[in-house]
Amino acid sequence: MLWCIIENSLDRHSFFGNGLSTEGTMGKMVIQILAAVAEAEREHILERTNDGRLVAMVAGVKFGRKPHQKSAMIREFISQSATVKLIIEKTGISRATYFRIKNSPAI
Repeated sequence: MLWCIIENSLDRHSFFGNGLSTEGTMGKMVIQILAAVAEAEREHILERTNDGRLVAMVAGVKFGRKPHQKSAMIREFISQSATVKLIIEKTGISRATYFRIKNSPAI
């Protein structure tokens, strides 16, 4: 992908005005080194993130969206076959929230 960018949009680019350029074998080598460093850093970030996620799971941290405060009331209305309009008016929730709660598994 990096070479596509260089070939399509950058004919020649000078870095920091100190004579380094993307042109020639040295320029290509500099680009490859920078790409390798960026890839290694990205992998390092992913490792740290996954390690932190595992520590949090072991500590019992719950992931995901918190249950809606009125979900029990809404499920009760749904079980009584109340209309969507009535439930929305009684609870003050949006249609999107209603359908999200209705379609999600009960907790």
